[in-house]
Amino acid sequence: MPRFKLTIEYAGTRYSGWQVQKNARTVAGEILDAAGKVAGRRPLELYGSGRTDAGVHALGQVAHLDLDTTLREDALRFALNDALPSDIHVLALARVSHRFHARRGAQARSYLYQIARRRTAFLKPFVWWIKDPIEADRMRRAAPLFRGLHDFRSFTHDDPEEKSTQVQLEALEIAEAGDLVLLRVQGSHFVWKMVRRMVGVLAEVGRGALSVGDVSRFLREDSDAPARLTAPPSGLFLERVFYEGDRRDWPLAPALDPARGRASAKVDS
Repeated sequence: MPRFKLTIEYAGTRYSGWQVQKNARTVAGEILDAAGKVAGRRPLELYGSGRTDAGVHALGQVAHLDLDTTLREDALRFALNDALPSDIHVLALARVSHRFHARRGAQARSYLYQIARRRTAFLKPFVWWIKDPIEADRMRRAAPLFRGLHDFRSFTHDDPEEKSTQVQLEALEIAEAGDLVLLRVQGSHFVWKMVRRMVGVLAEVGRGALSVGDVSRFLREDSDAPARLTAPPSGLFLERVFYEGDRRDWPLAPALDPARGRASAKVDS
C-alpha cells in the first residue's frame, strides 16, 4: 500500500487537538474521514509528527498516510483538500518509502507563539492579547536560561506517555513585529504544555511581575507557578518539523499578517 508524506496547515480553534478521540472533533479525524471519502475506504494508518492540544494551530504539521489509491500525488492532494473543512489544508503531498515515519524520523520541531500588545478585531483566535505593557527586552534576558538540557517538570503536567521531563532546548528566540511579540522555541521534543507554560512565565517577566532569578528557580526546583501562568492555546502554532537534511535557519516572522489578518508564513514542501 502506498505511503504519502503530508505537510498540513490548520487552525485548531474548532478542534480538540490533533489526536483522534472518541466523541470529539479532531484534525487527524477530519483527515482520515476525507481520505476515506477520496479512496472509498478508511486509511489504515495516519501518524502525525506529534500531537497538538485543543485550540493549537499548525503552519507545517507533518504526517504520513497509508492509502490504497491510484490517484497521482497532485490529484490526491486536490481531492483531499476538496473533502476537508476550510480550516485544514494540505500544503504538500509526496509519495515516500515505508521507511519514512512522520514521528520517529523527526529530528526537531519548532513552535511559534504570538502575543498581541493591542486588542485586534481580526486575529483574536491566533494571539494572546496582554493588556498590560510588556517589555520584550526583559523577556530576552530570561530566554537563555531555558536553552540547553533542563528538567522541565515544573513546566508540564502528568502525562502517562511521557517517560522523562528532561528536554534539550536548542533555541528560544524573541522578536517584535509591530504590535506582536513573537517567541520561537525549537527542540527535539517537548513535554505536555511545556511551551505554553514557558510563554506564560516569560510574559510575566516582560510585565515585570517575575525576575530572571524566578525563572532560574523554576528550572531548579518544583514549583506550581508555571502551571498557574499557562498561556492560552490561541497564540500557539506548530511551526515546522525537521527531518534529516532540512535547513533550520529562517527569519522569525508572524504566522499571520497583523495588518491584513491573513497567513504570511511559508512552509517548505
